[in-house]
Parts: sequence; C-alpha cells; structure tokens
Amino acid sequence: MRVVIVTESFPPDVNGVAHCALQTARHLAARGHAPLVVAPATAAGTEADAQAPCPVVRVPSLPLPGYPQVRVALPSRRVAAAITDHRADLVHLASPFVLGVRGMAAAARLGIPAVAVYQTDLAGYARTYVHAGEGAAWRRIRSVHAAADLTLAPSSVALHDLEAHGIPRVKLWPRGVDTVRFRPDHRDEALRRELAPNGELIVGYVGRLAPEKQVELLAGACALDGVRVVVVGDGPSEPGLRETLPGAVFLGRRTGHDLARIFASLDVFAHTGPFETFCQTVQEAMASGVPVIAPAAGGPLDLVAHERTGLLVPPRDADAVRDAVRTLAGDPALRAEYGAAGRTTVEGRTWEAVGDQLIGHYADVLSARTVVAA
Repeated sequence: MRVVIVTESFPPDVNGVAHCALQTARHLAARGHAPLVVAPATAAGTEADAQAPCPVVRVPSLPLPGYPQVRVALPSRRVAAAITDHRADLVHLASPFVLGVRGMAAAARLGIPAVAVYQTDLAGYARTYVHAGEGAAWRRIRSVHAAADLTLAPSSVALHDLEAHGIPRVKLWPRGVDTVRFRPDHRDEALRRELAPNGELIVGYVGRLAPEKQVELLAGACALDGVRVVVVGDGPSEPGLRETLPGAVFLGRRTGHDLARIFASLDVFAHTGPFETFCQTVQEAMASGVPVIAPAAGGPLDLVAHERTGLLVPPRDADAVRDAVRTLAGDPALRAEYGAAGRTTVEGRTWEAVGDQLIGHYADVLSARTVVAA
C-alpha cells in the first residue's frame, strides 16, 4: 500500500502524536509498504528528517502563541500535491485538526479513502485554556471524522465519546510500546543516588508541562517525608510548577535510552492529566516495571488495573494523589507486585502487534471501497 500520513506533529517534536506517527511510518516501511509523511515545518529545520523511515514533506508553520513547542501548519498546496505525487492508495490522518483538515479535503477531492486517528481531547483542552468552546471543538472534530472512511479511537472511553457525539464508523486501535527500550533492567542505582541522595522514594512524572496536565496535583506528594518528586518534560507551565512543587527535581525533556533509564529508576510513576485519550507514558512506566498512579478518566482506565498494576484515583484530586503515593511508599512488596504485573500486562502490546492491526484496518477500508465501486 502507498500511504500518506498527514500528521499535526512529527519528530523532532516530542509528544504522543509525533511518536505514534513515527512508529506507524516505521512499521509500514518494515512490512514492505510505501509511507510518506506530511507534517508542519519545525524551528529545528529538516535535519531530523534524514533519520525518518520514509520521505517527509514539510508544510510552512507558525508557533502557537504562548506555547512555541507546538506549531500550527499554514495553508499550503503541498498537502494535495504530496498525496497526488505519491499516488496514494490511502491517507492516514494523525490527530487531524488543522493540517489534517486539509488532508481530509484533498483525499475527498481525489477520491482516496482516509483513516482518521483520534488522539487529542480538543474539547478538554478548550475547557482548560479558554473555559469555553467545548461545543465548537466537537463540531470541528465531527466535521473531520465524519468525512473519513474510518475513525480509530485509542481507548474505550475515547471510542464512546466519539460515538456519543455522532461520529460514525469508529473502531478501537490502541497504541504500542517499545518493550525492548522500556524495561526494568535499565534501573540505574547511580542515577537514583543522584536524584534522591538520602534514599527517598522517587515518584516521577513524564510529559508536557502544560495546564491540561495538572502536574500541580503532585504538590501533596512533594510534602511527604521521604519522597522525592522528579519531573521530566518541558512546556509553558514549568516556571509555575517550580514554585508549586518545592523540592522537586526538574530534568527537562529527555528521550531515548536516557528516558528509559529514568523510567526504570523510579519507584512510582504518577500521571495527573484527566484529558488523556490514551496516555503513552503510563504504558512506558508499566513496561519499565514501575507501579502507576493515574486518574480514573480517559485512556488510563484501559491501561491501569486498579490494585493490580497500580492505583486509579479521582481526577483533579490532589489529596487522592498524595494518599496513593503514601500507600505505595509504605509498602515495597506492593510496589514490586504492581510493577511486575504491569510489565506482564504490556509485553504483548508491541508496536509491531498494533501496527499489524492498523494494516488490517487499512485493508478493510480499501476492501469496502472496492465493493462499493463494483
């Protein structure tokens, strides 16, 4: 299959959409298909594209005001030209909102089937950032996804949300995890001594530092005796969080083996954002053999088995986060039990396995188009 992946973000960006688009392109190429990526241009230039598993077409973009790590594509004819020049059999829309809308329009105009991958809770972001606009966000989502031949939701909660808002032809497609990179034996005692020189229990958060992630909910954990909070990531909330989380260690953005080493060196992983359609970092923590604390909302409901691989807590409840940390801090055997169960749970969720599921969805869409044409 010749597939054009139109994505709102792609490496060197570090986020769930970029990572999933990269893994999709890698898997398609590895299985003998011909992917091409269309993505917004980045401030870093195109050097990273040389490491991509397929050709990458960059579209002019501008940084999002107040959040320069996020770039928004500008109107461009490159999207339609890339789809045409690649002789695409199918267009894959990764978290379509701006660039993906143009990709959907081009696919419809050219008569090419499109698969839209839902990844971002835009309605939740609207509530967080502007305290309004949730209805407008859903109208935007519906207008794009209703035009697709198939929409893929990353979790059961996301699937139900899409169906409840009138979006047709929705199926479940979860995300994979690199179980070779993220694994317990990367635990590094020297790093642990550096992060917690007095032998404190290390509680880590990994992700964007932005309002919707609600990392400030870790303040209560920071106040617990014998606990050291470690924050990995960057974003516009970092200055405020440095004040809100006294004693926390901020490591900035980390990737690759360095990130895997940090994950495996944690005692507890805590995620705080209530708007996750999936939550890849939860899977990476589980693959690293680390027990998880996460809100009982969105994607984590599919990933965390309460009191088996971790603890689910009420969303936006700082006291519940603190109490969950206290529970795990006081019970090393329970931490070990949850961590081992988490690793076992995700061992079959490789990118190869979910990539093959995606190819199956593509084949179904193409087959349905062939039947209709006949």
